[in-house]
Amino acid sequence: MGNASRPFRRIAYFLCLLSVLLLTEGKKPVKPKCPAWCTCTKDNALCENARSIPRSVPPDVISLSFVRSAFTKIPEGSFLLTPSLQLLLFTSNTFDVISDDAFMGLPHLEYLFIENNHLSLANNNLQSLPKDIFKGLDSLTNVDLRGNAFNCDCKLKWLVEWLGSTNATVEDIYCESPPEYKKRKINSLSSKEFDCIITEFEVFQSLPYQSLSVDTFSYMNDEHVVIAQPFTGKCIFLEWDHVEVMFRNYDNITGTSTVVCKPIVIESQLYVIVAQLFGGSHIYKRDIFANKFIKIQDIEILKIRKPNDIETFRIAEDWYFVVADSSKAGFTTVYKWNGNGFYSHQSLHAWYRDTDVEFLEIAGKPHLILSSSSQRPVIYQWNKGTNEFVKRFDIQDMEDAYAVKHFKVKEDVYICLTRFIGDSKVMKWGGSAFLDLQRMPSRGSMVFQPLQIRNYQYAILGSDYSFTQVYYWDAEKAKFVKFQELNIQAPRSFIHVSIDKRDFLFASSFKGTTLIYKHVRVDLSA
Repeated sequence: MGNASRPFRRIAYFLCLLSVLLLTEGKKPVKPKCPAWCTCTKDNALCENARSIPRSVPPDVISLSFVRSAFTKIPEGSFLLTPSLQLLLFTSNTFDVISDDAFMGLPHLEYLFIENNHLSLANNNLQSLPKDIFKGLDSLTNVDLRGNAFNCDCKLKWLVEWLGSTNATVEDIYCESPPEYKKRKINSLSSKEFDCIITEFEVFQSLPYQSLSVDTFSYMNDEHVVIAQPFTGKCIFLEWDHVEVMFRNYDNITGTSTVVCKPIVIESQLYVIVAQLFGGSHIYKRDIFANKFIKIQDIEILKIRKPNDIETFRIAEDWYFVVADSSKAGFTTVYKWNGNGFYSHQSLHAWYRDTDVEFLEIAGKPHLILSSSSQRPVIYQWNKGTNEFVKRFDIQDMEDAYAVKHFKVKEDVYICLTRFIGDSKVMKWGGSAFLDLQRMPSRGSMVFQPLQIRNYQYAILGSDYSFTQVYYWDAEKAKFVKFQELNIQAPRSFIHVSIDKRDFLFASSFKGTTLIYKHVRVDLSA
């Protein structure tokens, strides 16, 4: 007890017990308020061989002792009817469960002894304790937790926090496990050392249609989602229903074999570039007065024959979009906004059958990366003098990359390269070239999408033949580690949407239903 030596603690303990016995000796028990197995006086109660926590003890007793009790559990709120207790003693009992909040409602309790029990606070090889076991015991002055084999994991984080805030004297106690904490003093640990928050993706909503591209955009002070449906030829627009707490369809653009619906907001005006395999591609404008989309422009069919991807971006004050064309006779083309519409600004290479285009900044300079089924990914850099992109170099040893997507960790630039056959890769910019960092088996993959949700960096590798693999960026290892598997049929794109302090993952599916996952945080210390 406290910082006293063990003999003194034992003497103090027996003196407390003796005081109870002396106080009860020769005094007439208050039988109407005591069970048969208890002896009560005005201020003290002694219960031997009790079958349960008594509820009829005088509410103003200040000392309550249990000896050789027959009950096996101290339930929650067991002492709410005795708020005046200052000393509570258990000895030679057989209980093995102490519930959370078992000792709540005891604001005056100063001494709590639990000795020589199957479950004891001292010398019983305990690995953990129920959370908030000391809740409400603000008057405790001494607690002895020595002689236990504490497992210092998230379930014990509360104890570390309590030790840092209590006024009670607690002698030094030590971790027995896990190995990295073995023999460390629990009294000196910080709650910051416990990483107890984990995350996961759980299915939130299912949309009954197949899809290819999924994009999000901010418009009219709200977040929206647009999904390309290839078989119905529609661009489906979704918004968040704040009443029903779910996503709902509010409009669509109907076309033919739609593969990409790409939104771009310029000076508060919403435009949507609709790429189609047949019937040409078009640009639509949102008419806020008519509350519908109106086609304002066709995209030249001689250059864009088989669009596969669209990327929007801004350089200085100018807006652009680029269409990756995967036909044998098409041109991947950059278009520029001129105030009234988009016009062809630059055709990149022809005859390369580009499948993906990614805009990113490297060392503060705008770049494009084109992926193609006929060559290695090609990197273009923006030339300020000509206001055009100029080819710089290929990404070595990465033939047959279907798509390239980038992400940043602090100031470092990384790319995720997708392969349908062979390994997909994570590469890091090394100053003059991208260098191999990590390989992931990816048979049947057509999407490897990095996503940042809050402070969590993920990369999601889809597959037509197996489960989608979610990877989590391990900052210490500086690479991705396996995190979770998702069951999605033929995924083609992933996008993060944040609404009402909730985070969602949209997953398109070429062969099944489009799925919406909720990103949830779980506190293992709770």
